[in-house]
Amino acid sequence: MKPSLNTITMNSKARKVNTHNIQRIAVTPGEPAGIGPDIVIQLAQIQQLAELVVIASPELLQERAKRLQLPLTLHEFDSESPAQPSQAGHLTVAPINLAETVQPGVLNANNSRYVLETLDTAITLCLQQQVAAMVTAPIHKGVINDAGIAFTGHTEYLSGKCAVELPVMMLCNPSFRVALVTTHLPLKEVSNAITPELLKKTIQILHQDLKQKFKLSDPKILVCGLNPHAGEGGHMGTEEIEIISPTLEKLRKTGLSITGPLPADTLFTEKYLSCHDAVLAMYHDQGLPVLKYAGFGESINLTLGLPIIRTSVDHGTALDVAGTGKADNNSLKAALDLAIELAGH
Repeated sequence: MKPSLNTITMNSKARKVNTHNIQRIAVTPGEPAGIGPDIVIQLAQIQQLAELVVIASPELLQERAKRLQLPLTLHEFDSESPAQPSQAGHLTVAPINLAETVQPGVLNANNSRYVLETLDTAITLCLQQQVAAMVTAPIHKGVINDAGIAFTGHTEYLSGKCAVELPVMMLCNPSFRVALVTTHLPLKEVSNAITPELLKKTIQILHQDLKQKFKLSDPKILVCGLNPHAGEGGHMGTEEIEIISPTLEKLRKTGLSITGPLPADTLFTEKYLSCHDAVLAMYHDQGLPVLKYAGFGESINLTLGLPIIRTSVDHGTALDVAGTGKADNNSLKAALDLAIELAGH
């Protein structure tokens, strides 16, 4: 059956997911000119444990599959039918219209609203429990802003749509997990953004989701200082003395297992990582370069604090290799595997 191009209509009475059986996982391919469509199609070449519901333009998927010389048969999403594991070379698709034809590697701001519509549809499907989780491929924040739409990232967008005051961004790989107090902020704004209330709420969300999502009975959290040498007793900054240490001490008194603040340049070593479940970094580029060096292409972006499960890849749109067949889908596969695992919990 040729998929319709009409935007999927949500049905509040649609059948809810039975996570004891086959799960449905929504997948958004992200920026249409990037490698998102490529890695989704590559992933579709092997049979899956779940039914992947790809929210995208069918024409885009078919054109990209043809370019990659990979077989692809599309089936339109039907929330009333029983979920079936996606077979090799097959994908379920919830159709969304592109504004304009896509050329791989060439950004087009006119397709920015298409990207956001794919996210909106995935979020709605999750909230209505028509799918068990959502997995996102990379988007291009710059081109969305070029379209006149204020956009700072998936994490912030998801929190707004889910009416969540504070989402927490965490990346994980086989070696360790890193969560962030601040995410997509200019470095000069980080210090002022770190308040006792933000730090407290972030750690509480991290602790709660480590227990609920990862089934850790007593999560052990390792916290970075903000300044070099964790402030060197106030000689290199006072945030540790005035904000971070007092907040950690108050949380320890409530029963949370927290170590820190410690200097970030020595915290990411086996001595500390081997006996902790997650690291909390103060800002984006404090923690993520170390994690990505330890497992780039195997890392997963997980948004904590949401009423839904959302995982994502650890890389960008890679416009230079879009449509060439050179894209690596390992991170998307890892994100899908984690989404299935967490949904099963």
